[in-house]
Amino acid sequence: METHPGRSLLHRFVSGYGQEIVVLLSIVALFVIVGLINPRFLSDTNINSIFAGNAYIAIAAIGMSMIIIAGHIDVSVGALIGVIATIAGSLAVNGYPVWIAWGIPILFSIAVNGGVGALVAYTRIPSIVVTLGMLSILKGGLISITAGEWISDLPPEFMIAQMRPFGIPSAVYFMIVLTAAAALFMRYTDFGRSIYAVGGNMEAARAAGINPERTVVGLFMLHGLFAGIAGLLFATQLQVIQSTVPPNLELTVITASVIGGVSILGGTGTVIGSTLAAILFACIGSALIFLNVSAYWLRAVLGLLILATVLADMARRRRAS
Repeated sequence: METHPGRSLLHRFVSGYGQEIVVLLSIVALFVIVGLINPRFLSDTNINSIFAGNAYIAIAAIGMSMIIIAGHIDVSVGALIGVIATIAGSLAVNGYPVWIAWGIPILFSIAVNGGVGALVAYTRIPSIVVTLGMLSILKGGLISITAGEWISDLPPEFMIAQMRPFGIPSAVYFMIVLTAAAALFMRYTDFGRSIYAVGGNMEAARAAGINPERTVVGLFMLHGLFAGIAGLLFATQLQVIQSTVPPNLELTVITASVIGGVSILGGTGTVIGSTLAAILFACIGSALIFLNVSAYWLRAVLGLLILATVLADMARRRRAS
């Protein structure tokens, strides 16, 4: 029988990255179609806004994708990013060295999520319950302490998201490098593969010599690292920081992971897809503005995308079984 190695390789690639390819083609189609209708959509200012202004969402979605792949979820990430931004800004305006203003919030994020991971792993409380509790703690504590006051007069050297090496916003570098590093980590390291194993079948993973509890704690701490970096970029993209929780941010991050191809049931997906999905959201939101369509339609569009993605995932799992 004649074989076609090239065709077989292409088939495996499309099978493994089908959702990511769909999202990427959707981004390209949006740029082409909306750019033809309104050329201002392709201006440098708008393209920078799409990529740099939403890089923090893509980075937070990297960690969220890992969490969902492992069979868990985190609904407190939006509140955590708001707290991180406030801590970082407060340290910066109070004269602390910039490396402290950057480092302390990230360490705080890792510690908080490490505690969440320990509760999830060792008490067997569902992650949605633990993170709902953490959401209330972070959100209530932030508003009680700051009363929602804005932080201004941020020092220029603190504004890491506004730095432009080689004319490109630094947030774009963070998004690309962290996505690539996370994708390689998930594919080629023992810990990355154990995340898939735990999400696919925890008992089978345990029988294979993987410690699910240790994996979950380490995973939540890693998620905290990405949330911490996302919080810093969120804090430094504008000249002021509002000491409140960004509305619906956790839903946007979770949606990016799901639409990017991560199965809500765990065990499958890639971080590349979540980054592409975050860019797609930004493209849709910007396209609605340039087409003179109410931006409120964005939520409806995202809801339809979520339903379509989940239904496709369920159908794919039925065929596989």
